[in-house]
Amino acid sequence: MSKGITSRADDYSQWYNDLVIKADLAEYSAVRGCMVIKPYGYAIWERMQAILDKRFKDTGHSNAYFPLFIPKSFFSKEAAHVEGFATECAVVTHYRLKNDGTGKIVVDEDAKLEEELIVRPTSETIIWNTYRGWIESYRDLPILVNQWANVVRWEMRTRLFLRTAEFLWQEGHTAHATQEEAIEETERMLEVYATFAEKILAVPVIRGRKTENERFAGALDTYCIEALMQDGKALQAGTSHFLGQNFAKAFDVKFTSKEGKQEHVWATSWGVSTRLMGALIMAHSDDQGLVLPPKLAPIQVVIVPIFKTEDEKMHIDSFVNQLTDELKVKDISVKYDDRDTQRPGFKFAEWELKGVPLRVAVGARDMQNGTVELARRDTQTKETIAQEGLADHIAQLLDSIQDNIYQKALDYRASHITEVNSYDEFKEVLEGKGGFISCHWDGTVETEKRVKEETKATIRCIPLDAKEEAGVCIFTGKPSNKRVLFAKAY
Repeated sequence: MSKGITSRADDYSQWYNDLVIKADLAEYSAVRGCMVIKPYGYAIWERMQAILDKRFKDTGHSNAYFPLFIPKSFFSKEAAHVEGFATECAVVTHYRLKNDGTGKIVVDEDAKLEEELIVRPTSETIIWNTYRGWIESYRDLPILVNQWANVVRWEMRTRLFLRTAEFLWQEGHTAHATQEEAIEETERMLEVYATFAEKILAVPVIRGRKTENERFAGALDTYCIEALMQDGKALQAGTSHFLGQNFAKAFDVKFTSKEGKQEHVWATSWGVSTRLMGALIMAHSDDQGLVLPPKLAPIQVVIVPIFKTEDEKMHIDSFVNQLTDELKVKDISVKYDDRDTQRPGFKFAEWELKGVPLRVAVGARDMQNGTVELARRDTQTKETIAQEGLADHIAQLLDSIQDNIYQKALDYRASHITEVNSYDEFKEVLEGKGGFISCHWDGTVETEKRVKEETKATIRCIPLDAKEEAGVCIFTGKPSNKRVLFAKAY
């Protein structure tokens, strides 16, 4: 166990907080409920941004930016939307401060806004008000826009990355001429998220639909990817919403069809946030620190020299410079940690804590023998291998590490999906090993709420690949034709 980090077995929640802070990912700020994302944490988020941004553009989307402030009246135009976000909104009422004459800075009561402004909790309303001016004809469609932004949802209980009052995210907002196109877009973007989670974050996810009770406020249908953390709790890792014509009707966004008819536009929205950082940490990391999949790690390989004399250092430098060039040609990010302020043992522990996938140690004796020592972060195993062909070996090893991290998470999830057929069995599994519980549900909001009240478990999703099968609800005994997945969740 790394110094200063609580073990997962002793206190999983404290382990997570310790790790986020000790690994230099983030820290709490002077503003209650808000965080400072530190350079190393932000470097990981930048990697997520860059990869996702390319995938959005590859599917035809462009980036734009919309205001942080939204007139309060916009929220009242879509009833379900305002109801869904009303309790989380931060409201701006004044636009000026003043000195009260005693040296104190106070709000200037004469500077009250005519209409209060909501600090963006999500952008559907401001964007659809804008789209009204962009859309006249079917020739203006589709609009495929994404924005990278910050949002504010006033949370009472916060946890770094997982739930903060302000967080970073991207939100796609698209407009279409037909229902079919909008649904196709919703499903396409869900798959973009799912592939990113599995291929880059190495986090296996279940693709599904949310129940009516769990849908995004104002959506007709919400698709989601659900991941399982090492403590047996689920985490919603991304959502894609089919909004129907709700926002188009609320903001009077119409277009002239090819047939010359006036019709309301069809809409989608979709997003992932810095919550993915929490998923990354909790799905893979251990008591020694972070475990980062190579495809996401800002530093994939760290090289640590071990020497006593300057001559030995110069000899090692020459080898490392050549290796670094070879790795960069292969698009592998590498750091040469030749700081003379810290001993090798300190560096080993530091880079282990920060989750660098592969460590290369090279000393004077290695230079004589033509070898290096490689240490894998995922398995914590070491091997001594020849310097010849090292860059190729490292490239192959990074692929192996990526696959192994994913497979380990997949095996964990597979062992934590349990089919149950009774409520007693449901509660036993929930309080035991946890994880996803596959069971029949009668399809009613009432039953879903009752189970949540009694157990704190929610329906995470109705899996898209759920098989039709006759059964009865574990809670009411009423007929059901497919299983859903319950779990306790973040």
